[in-house]
Amino acid sequence: SRQGSGGWRDLMEAGGVGSWLQHHGAFWVCKSGPREALSSVWQFSGSPFTVFHPSAGEICAFKIHGQELPFEAVVLNKTSGEGRLRAKSPIDCELQKEYTFIIQAYDCGAGPRETAWKKSHKAVVHIQVKDVNEFAPTFKEPAYKAVVTEGKIYDSILQVEAVDEDCSPQYSQICNYEIVTTDVPFAIDRNGNIRNTEKLSYDKQRQYEILVTAYDCGQKPAAQDTLVQVDVKPVCKPGWQDWTKRIEYQPGSGSVPLFPSIHLETCDGAVSSIQITTELQTNYIGKGCDRETYSERSLQKLCGASSGIIDLLPSPSAATNWTAGLLVDSSEMIFKFDGRQGAKIPDGIVPKNLTDQFTITMWMKHGPSPGVRAEKETILCNSDKTEMNRHHYALYVHNCRLVFLLRKDFDQADTFRPAEFHWKLDQICDKEWHYYVINVEFPVVTLYMDGATYEPYLVTNDWPIHPSHIAMQLTVGACWQGGEVTKPRFAQFFHGSLASLTIRPGKMESQKVISCLQACKEGLDINSLESLGQGIKYHFNPSQSVLVMEGDDIGNINRALQKVSYINSRQFPTAGVRRLRVSSKVQCFGEDVCISVPDMDAYVMVLQAIEPQISLRGTDRLWRPAAQFESARGVTLFPDIKIVSTFAKAETPGEPKATAPKSAVLEEMLHNLDFCDILVLGGDLDPRQECLELNHSELHQRHLDATNSTAGYSIYGVGSMSRYEQVLHHIRYRNWHPASLESRRFRIKCSELNGRYTSNEFNLEVSILHEVRMSDKEHVSHLIVQPPFLQSVHHPESRSSIQRSSVVPSIATVVIIISVCMLVFVVAMGVYRVRIAHQHFTQETEAAKEAEMDWDDSALTITVNPMEKHEEPGHGEEETEEEEEEEVEEDMSSSSSDSEDSEEEEEEEGMGRGRHGQSGARQAQLEWDDSALPY
Repeated sequence: SRQGSGGWRDLMEAGGVGSWLQHHGAFWVCKSGPREALSSVWQFSGSPFTVFHPSAGEICAFKIHGQELPFEAVVLNKTSGEGRLRAKSPIDCELQKEYTFIIQAYDCGAGPRETAWKKSHKAVVHIQVKDVNEFAPTFKEPAYKAVVTEGKIYDSILQVEAVDEDCSPQYSQICNYEIVTTDVPFAIDRNGNIRNTEKLSYDKQRQYEILVTAYDCGQKPAAQDTLVQVDVKPVCKPGWQDWTKRIEYQPGSGSVPLFPSIHLETCDGAVSSIQITTELQTNYIGKGCDRETYSERSLQKLCGASSGIIDLLPSPSAATNWTAGLLVDSSEMIFKFDGRQGAKIPDGIVPKNLTDQFTITMWMKHGPSPGVRAEKETILCNSDKTEMNRHHYALYVHNCRLVFLLRKDFDQADTFRPAEFHWKLDQICDKEWHYYVINVEFPVVTLYMDGATYEPYLVTNDWPIHPSHIAMQLTVGACWQGGEVTKPRFAQFFHGSLASLTIRPGKMESQKVISCLQACKEGLDINSLESLGQGIKYHFNPSQSVLVMEGDDIGNINRALQKVSYINSRQFPTAGVRRLRVSSKVQCFGEDVCISVPDMDAYVMVLQAIEPQISLRGTDRLWRPAAQFESARGVTLFPDIKIVSTFAKAETPGEPKATAPKSAVLEEMLHNLDFCDILVLGGDLDPRQECLELNHSELHQRHLDATNSTAGYSIYGVGSMSRYEQVLHHIRYRNWHPASLESRRFRIKCSELNGRYTSNEFNLEVSILHEVRMSDKEHVSHLIVQPPFLQSVHHPESRSSIQRSSVVPSIATVVIIISVCMLVFVVAMGVYRVRIAHQHFTQETEAAKEAEMDWDDSALTITVNPMEKHEEPGHGEEETEEEEEEEVEEDMSSSSSDSEDSEEEEEEEGMGRGRHGQSGARQAQLEWDDSALPY
């Protein structure tokens, strides 16, 4: 290198390879795509080395020092020393942003051996990888959620954040955020902070869902938007949370929780104790709540009341017709008095003189009386029927006071006695239903209202009434004024509603019975009293319509209220709304301003119960011999009566259907009945010759009662359907002169809940089965002439009828002789059986009577008709025998269970079959002699 002009300095300044190595030139590599090898070539520019040795003037190679570098240098021109640096594998900015390495050049002055080559000084190469906007921004969270309070403007509700995987600041930084959802009251800044642009309202919209996107500095949007959910909560107001206004109740569900998830929001108030009052408002349901709608007499018996009750407001009927003209709500048996109506109780219903002990009960709904000094409003009054106007005893309302008047008869003791008893109670005029019981144990009179005891605040004494022969008139809803007026009339009318007005002479009811009679069948309940905890105090009112709970721990109070339930024990409850109100009283620690919890109003919707279909089934027509009607036991009318109650149930969609779809499945339902009436059709019974009978023991052992009259027989009392069946099985009909009676018709109709659900009308006809007795001459005439009522089986004429006509006389002669012999035998046996049957009917037991046949053929005469058509052997025989058997089966009753009669029938049928088979020819057909049977 010492040779040549200019020396080493000239080489350096000439700009050749030496100059490039000396100045450590840097190369910029541009990335053409993600992870692709660089196909572009960087050329070395400048003059080659000036060398003095001819073989040393060429550049043979470039060598890169470094491990696993994705670059290589190649020689493009050995003479000029031009080379190229290129990538030999993909370059990714996200993996490595820059590279620094050393490169050297080698000449060929030492010959072809590489180890002898000369190398230049080391040059440092620095390469920076230029980024391409390859990746889109992504959000750190797939969704964001925030809760805000209504009525506030927030600087920042929440912040969203996105990232970009590009390596350069230009493409890896997020420069902007944007809300994609339109028409929402929110905005977002470049840092991802979301704020509301207006005050939010919980009532207007409780939740917002908005989509947000992000942009990097290369304006590339995010690959997927993020969801931001903003919940608006109301301004914290103390009150009950998580409860529903409507609670549905399915009949038969038992006890159903009212608020299973309720809790109290106190807004961080320092609460020391809380008292909760839950009230079930049912004053508009029936008589103040859902109660049984059985008759008052049935209810009294269910509650164990003493016998002898007299119902003064019974359901209108033929026997109790004095209430027929009153306004009545039939579903609840509530009588409404509008101030213009009164009812006279017939004589003999209530004893004329009550003893010193008796009880009056009633349901009453009454409002304030019009006017300042209102007239007396009579509920019950016993006054003179004519001439005078003395009130012997009365119960009336006067100026919201309940007054009971009791005037005793004169008994030689001319002294003052208690005569008027006054009670002043707000409930008398509150327009609500209340149950009143007046227990009289003279001179002490006690009032029970809704189970609570009240003593009279005022007792007025008076002189006793002097005896007279004037008849008395007992009335309801007004007082009868028979004297001191031009024309007797009602006066002092009652305004309001009454139900179950009864009087029981000589008896006093216990507190237990009184509580039972006025008890509601629906009310509030607590599931699992043991889990309430020791810190909870609770109290029910007597009707369980009000529940008060108290505690000092909010958590325990919440759990206690979650266990409050509604229950209705009626099988068929009254459908409709039951209102609920929950009120709270809160106490706080110290002098803190205590929170105010608003009342909660909800309602229970009692759904309609499935209505039952009550069906009466049995034999609807009976024939009995006259001797049985005359017997001491009479005729059992309904030996096989069945009472079945069903309801329609829709098929479950998942169940396989054996029949056609859209059909309802009938399922049996077990419930109670409260009366069954047996009515006599076609005129009342004549007590001189006929009656209906039933042993009282059959009623008493099944806890039922009955009344008997010429119009029919009424069985009443709350009892199961099987009990009523058993009683109906023992109803008997007797007639001492059955000869004048062809038939009697009866009708049964049963009821549940005092007529709310009624059965079908089952009709029964009972007829006399006449005995037919004929002399020998009559039998011969029967043989010669066929009566028109004897049914014959006709067969089509065959072509050989002319040939058969010549054979018939000889066969007929033989048949007549045989028939006469058989007939004499049958008549003798019939007369003997009639005598035996007559003795049997007068001595038979009750058990045998129930199992008796509907058809009693003990006195029937079997007649052989010798003039019947004859046919050749085998022709039409099979068809005729089948038709004869069908006729016999139709005439026989299917309900027979008497084995003795069955055996006799089989013998008679066997005789008939034997005659069919004689001589292999068609014989005379056997028929019942039913000349006296009605059809």
